[in-house]
Amino acid sequence: MNTYLLHLSELRTRLINSLILVSLFFVGLFLIDEKLYTFIARPLLTQLPMGSKIIATEVTTPFTVPMKFALILAIFLALPYILYQVWSFIAPGLYPHEKQAIRLFLISSLLLFYSGTTFAYLLICPLALGFFANCAPSGIAVMTDIKAYLDFVLTILFAGGAAFQVPLLTLAVIRSKLISIEKIEHLRPYMIVSAFILGMLLTPPDVVSQVLLALPMWGLFEGGLLLAKYLDRKALAV
Repeated sequence: MNTYLLHLSELRTRLINSLILVSLFFVGLFLIDEKLYTFIARPLLTQLPMGSKIIATEVTTPFTVPMKFALILAIFLALPYILYQVWSFIAPGLYPHEKQAIRLFLISSLLLFYSGTTFAYLLICPLALGFFANCAPSGIAVMTDIKAYLDFVLTILFAGGAAFQVPLLTLAVIRSKLISIEKIEHLRPYMIVSAFILGMLLTPPDVVSQVLLALPMWGLFEGGLLLAKYLDRKALAV
């Protein structure tokens, strides 16, 4: 019972530490929330026709939307520390080979997630938003609501982060012997179709962002497959 209480106390401490860091990030980011929203709005602002603006259609959104973005960004920045706290809590109960595997998985997953969100912000968002901004009929002023815009961009960013987990999932499936490399290669056409289906499910309902997300997923799947082949050859050589 004492051991159980000690584990609960440790878990509570680690949760509090994570919340403290998120809170500190949030307070600091909230103080510059106007600049932060300008930063996240840049992909749209650079694509809007002359005279178009981002507007607020509700009374509270000029305050709540930047605050929401500051909170999400605070969690995003604190994520490595949060994962470290989780890792430190579960690591003592793992075998050495399990520790090494999970450590590599967490680090790789985190780097891929950040890479995916960066890719989405720098490439998918400008192209998708530019496409829609230029689709407006003549005489129609494009004025996007700040709440709707933030939801749209966050969906694409997190979809990009999730999509970049594909090589890890491919490698994990192969290394766990759930399916062979040869079988996955045989199923490649279905994997490609699945990438486009996932692109459709993970992004807002538009063809542009779906295709822009599906193509990298396909490429990352091929990268995971190549890595699995390399590791297999390396294991056989040993």
